[in-house]
Amino acid sequence: MAVQLRRPILVGGVGLSFSLWILQSWHHSIVQLGEYGILGAIAVGGTLWLFQQKTPKRQSIDNSPVTRETVEKAIAQAASAIERLAVEAKEPAQLRQQLIQLNKEFERQELRVAIIGGKAVGKTKLVQALNQLSFGQQLTFQETPALFTSTDSDRQAETTALVQANAADLVLFVTNGDLTETEFQTLQQLIAVNRQRTLLVFNKQDQHIAEERAVVLHALQQRMQTLLKPEDTVAIAASPSEIKVRQHAVDGAIQEWREQPAPAIEQLSDRLATIATQERQQLIWATTQRQALALKAEAKTLLNGVRRDRAIAIIEQYQWIAAAAAFANPVPALDLLATAAINAQLVTELGAIYQQKFSLQQAQTVAGTMGSLMVKLGLVELSTKAVSTVLKSNAVTFVAGGAVQGVSAAYLTHLAGLSLVEYFQSQEVAIDSEKLNLDKLSQTLQKVFQQNQQVTFLQGFVKQGVERLLQKPPQPQLAES
Repeated sequence: MAVQLRRPILVGGVGLSFSLWILQSWHHSIVQLGEYGILGAIAVGGTLWLFQQKTPKRQSIDNSPVTRETVEKAIAQAASAIERLAVEAKEPAQLRQQLIQLNKEFERQELRVAIIGGKAVGKTKLVQALNQLSFGQQLTFQETPALFTSTDSDRQAETTALVQANAADLVLFVTNGDLTETEFQTLQQLIAVNRQRTLLVFNKQDQHIAEERAVVLHALQQRMQTLLKPEDTVAIAASPSEIKVRQHAVDGAIQEWREQPAPAIEQLSDRLATIATQERQQLIWATTQRQALALKAEAKTLLNGVRRDRAIAIIEQYQWIAAAAAFANPVPALDLLATAAINAQLVTELGAIYQQKFSLQQAQTVAGTMGSLMVKLGLVELSTKAVSTVLKSNAVTFVAGGAVQGVSAAYLTHLAGLSLVEYFQSQEVAIDSEKLNLDKLSQTLQKVFQQNQQVTFLQGFVKQGVERLLQKPPQPQLAES
């Protein structure tokens, strides 16, 4: 198959750069070789670049086998998350029912197979053809909604398709030609990220001439070599095109009719039978583990929602305390954190909500670390400028000398509290001040700051802060004359 160079300028540039390196390194040799030597150097550079381009980058895939013990551990973690939710919130009856069902999965015998792919690739015909085969009670097949659609309603169907695929033990990803980049990315997500057992099925091969079939199949196997074994990429024709049959009678009469050939899916059916025999238990365990992890994540999301509501109330309390302190004793912007914005008691109370227990000394260390990060990231100065800009729009409130410091202290406390909430939510186990991931904490701070920089939010926050500091009720708006 010919290789098409779609970036000639890039190829030429790389080749020229490589040739210059050759000229510097082998100066005397190149002089003797003359113009042919230069052309050869360029050719060598281009060849090496092409070689690097054709060398596939290997994916980091976890191929460690799933054992019953790892599945039981995942179920136990999900159960623990559900129990914690029951203690801190309402009784999670639906999640408990899902947990009971998970334990029954160990006794399941049949494999659930999801047929997934884009529009018009032959999913329905493939399901019909597979259902005609005798797999006993070992395999059940489910067609999912089409992927890679563009309308809003179909995007929901696409999400449903991926959910159904992740709930299956085995996925048949159907395509009718070479992979598009979107198809390849979806396969990467299923195999490398979700650890989903997958077969790539090249359907409608009868619509290609024999030489093209071999080329397409080889291209698919090469493209997927870092993700799938060669035998897991198969070519079929689930519903071959009708063929014309002509019969010549003895008397010279000719009869013609069209026949529908039988599905050509032997390679796929053989592979399915092998997997059902050799990998059944492993696939069921892997699916059960994925479901347990998803159940744990759902319980944790619900729990985080409950905890966040409690945390926001505490943050609001401390942000106005910080505002009052800074308003009463105005200080330079960079001293706000040390005097008012973050205090150890806030760290302690937020940690208690998220089962992250700190001693007073540890809480002080965390508060100091947060303050240092906010100064280094420039958030203190940026926050003060943002608050000042909003306050300048109202000359009456701006003349209050400590208003900027007071509202800035409240705003910084708000950011610090939300950042700690985000950070604690991501923790699986209790931490102490010495185990803080400063890089992650810094990223969280920047993310929270960006999320709370919207003009409408700042205007509302500053207005609320000024009203609290000056103890003035909201002024009614004047009617237009």
